Amino acid sequence: MEGNSKEVARAALQMAMTASREEENALKEKLRAEGIRAAAVDYGGDALSAVRTIIERAVVAGKREFLIRDTHSEEGAVAGATHEAFLQILPKALGLSIGGKIGLARRGEHVSVAVFCGIGLLHLDEVAVGMGHRAIA
Repeated sequence: MEGNSKEVARAALQMAMTASREEENALKEKLRAEGIRAAAVDYGGDALSAVRTIIERAVVAGKREFLIRDTHSEEGAVAGATHEAFLQILPKALGLSIGGKIGLARRGEHVSVAVFCGIGLLHLDEVAVGMGHRAIA
């Protein structure tokens, strides 16, 4: 079953916005019934130094949940989509701390990564969302 990129992106964003492991697992099962494989992983830290960790965690989560295979092209697709999503957030987060969740989703050739995070200093938080998409042949 091939899915369009908007459905897959919506699933990734929903995964990124789950508030608990229980909610995450329930959504994963619901999406699986629709033919969408999904994963999520938490992250946090200084915005600039967290980029590498965020990308690595997304790739590992994608492999752990069987969204991607252990190939250069599929790992690169998730890394690229994650980097794209994070670049949308970086201008707001530069020099501040971030924390949140990465959601990944795939159906057919479409893979999307959503980054949902709080950006802040002390109790002065901002919220941001970034989205990236890649096609895997």
